[in-house]
Amino acid sequence: MKRRTFVQAAAAAAVLPLPAWAQEKYPEKGKVITWICPYAAGGNADIRSRQLSSAMAKIMGSTIIVDNKPGAGGNIGTEAIVRAKPDGYTLGLGNFAPMAVNKSLFKKINFDPLTDLTPIMLIEKGPLILMVRADSPHKTVKDLVAAAKKTPGKTTYASGGIGGTHHMSGALFSNSAGVEMIHVPYKSGSAGATDLMGGQVDFMFEQMYAAMPSIKGGKLRALAITSAKRSPLLPDLPTMIESGFPGFEVQNWQGLVGPKGMPVDLVKYLNDVANKALQDPDVKEKILSQGNELGGGSPQDFVALVKAEEPRWAKVVKDNKITAD
Repeated sequence: MKRRTFVQAAAAAAVLPLPAWAQEKYPEKGKVITWICPYAAGGNADIRSRQLSSAMAKIMGSTIIVDNKPGAGGNIGTEAIVRAKPDGYTLGLGNFAPMAVNKSLFKKINFDPLTDLTPIMLIEKGPLILMVRADSPHKTVKDLVAAAKKTPGKTTYASGGIGGTHHMSGALFSNSAGVEMIHVPYKSGSAGATDLMGGQVDFMFEQMYAAMPSIKGGKLRALAITSAKRSPLLPDLPTMIESGFPGFEVQNWQGLVGPKGMPVDLVKYLNDVANKALQDPDVKEKILSQGNELGGGSPQDFVALVKAEEPRWAKVVKDNKITAD
């Protein structure tokens, strides 16, 4: 069942002015805007979609429905955005896997994220944490690498599924360390973390917001974080770069996108609205409290991120011979 949330408008006084061509045309009174989330209800992508769309709806004086279309690593929902009319009434969440990885991962994909989507604004970037079980003998990243090199092809790492940031971080780590490590995909990050606690796998890269409760509860041990700088939430935790892996930075990012062909002035307006919504105190607090970095900026900034990420992860997919088919 699709889960839909109706977000009602606030006072019309909060509405941002549109360029002259669109005055009183968008959003049309009474016409609903659909926000497609390419992931299931209840996850972080879904929660963030609802938070930001709610704030945007209040600013625009409109109604936004969040429509979950999960499946195929985010491809199903993303393709639904691609196939929509470029009139601003279908928007959605574009993120790491379908926009930067899946083109290389799947033998066939029905869209090109670099040409078939309109990036509007980056919402956030979030680091991952390299974790081992609490009673692991490995106290540092170097300890883990040394153990892996003693038994090549025996060290295992969990992920929440093929092609996501859990998986890609582990594959990049294997490449960077110069030793074969075995990927063990699970149906979710939480399932992988549970088996990590139980000793069924050796390590895992987990998104920070999901990792923090187990780390603080003493169930898992954090070895490093994948951001370029240390997190204020875990100031004593070194980065992967500090741990001997130059250039090792991985962020799970997501942003607001639409179908290709959207008018420039409409994109500019939506970018203005989304940037304002991102500064809503509640939205801002929820992002920062997870250890994530606020996005924002121009559509061109978001485009530049996607263009930089796609070839980087295409190389990781190729080097590790990863396929989703």
